[in-house]
Amino acid sequence: MMKKLILGSKSPRRKELIEGINIPFEIRTKDTDENFPSDLPCVNVAEYIAQKKADALKTDIKENEIILCADTVVIVDNQILGKPENFDDAKRMLQSLSNKTHQVVTGVVISSSVKESVFKVTTDVTFKELTNEEIEFYINNYQPFDKAGSYGIQEWIGYIGVKELKGSYFNVVGLPIQEVYSVLKGEFNL
Repeated sequence: MMKKLILGSKSPRRKELIEGINIPFEIRTKDTDENFPSDLPCVNVAEYIAQKKADALKTDIKENEIILCADTVVIVDNQILGKPENFDDAKRMLQSLSNKTHQVVTGVVISSSVKESVFKVTTDVTFKELTNEEIEFYINNYQPFDKAGSYGIQEWIGYIGVKELKGSYFNVVGLPIQEVYSVLKGEFNL
């Protein structure tokens, strides 16, 4: 029986990354509550939310299907930066990242009807000191309102602002694709 990958994400970046490893897939999502316990350590939040997304899809999984769900959080000064609500929120977030190192953590759940693999990948990203003009130009021209931490590393702000990166670049884009590929091939024989 042919195995089928189900991407449990509407993210265009995750879709593009999966397309890049040449594994056929389809997208299937369910609205999922992304709240988490307030006492949960920041580094565990992405895995927790990815698990909730996978659990929501598991009820409909067929025997030959493998679900891939992920969630990405940006952490600076032990605070999670989610998706910005508006221009001012985006500006505040980018100012908090300016001239600092932050962590991008992606939690991944890969699940079939018989097994599950849950892991997280962390990347350290250091921004140069960003000017207000650079921040405002970026927000006005790139509208980063669907991105955790208010930025896409693959966009202008990443080109001009990222001074150093330790870990997976693709993790910061939204999915640690090398690790995902390894698990899909190694543990799930996809």
